[in-house]
Parts: sequence; structure tokens; C-alpha cells
Amino acid sequence: MQVYVTIDEPGAEPERLEELSGPLRAELRDLDVDDVRPVPAGAAPPGSRGIDLAATAAFVVSLGGSAEAITQLVAALQAWVGRGRAHPRTVEMTVGDKTLRLTDATLDQQDRLVDEFVRLIREG
Repeated sequence: MQVYVTIDEPGAEPERLEELSGPLRAELRDLDVDDVRPVPAGAAPPGSRGIDLAATAAFVVSLGGSAEAITQLVAALQAWVGRGRAHPRTVEMTVGDKTLRLTDATLDQQDRLVDEFVRLIREG
């Protein structure tokens, strides 16, 4: 399973986004994932809604497809968004035709979205 991840921090320059995405990619590599690699500039992930890669940092996370791996990934991305309270952050995850967008919503709202997203991924 491949998960396309894009991160954004409104108003951030590309250098700032790269500064944010490097440590996040390293953090994700510590999870039960097969690979984490940047998406080449100009390439839009399949199923994406016209993501402007000049304004976001994007990478692909390859998973074995286990429910535990997707849950760990979502939790890590949710935590990353939460660490950006001083500068609100956004992360989008796309698996096939399903996209989850996490922003500065309340934790309860995010948890409900995450649960629904994971359920949809499991159902295929």
C-alpha cells in the first residue's frame, strides 16, 4: 500500500516546508513502514486534487498494508499536526481515491475522521 502525504503550513516558504518534512519523514521511517521517499517536484500523486507541490512538501509512505501500520502512520501525522499550534499545519493522506485532511480541528473531530478513514481503507 502506498500513502501519498502532503504537508503544509500556510504562508510557509518552500525552504520552511522542507525543514518541516525532513524530520517528519525520519520520524515516519521509525514506524512499521517499508519506505518513505519524497515525491519528485512537479509530480502529483494519483487521486490527488491538484495539489500545488510548490506550496507543499510531499512524500510517499509504503506500507505492508496492515491495519496496525496505517493506524501508526495516521497517529504520527496527527501528532505532527498537533505540534504546530503556533503555526497551524495541515497534512493530507491519500490512499487510492480516499483522502484524509487533518488540520487544527479538535482532537475529538480528528479522531472521528481518522477512525472513518481507517475503516474505509480496511474495507478497500
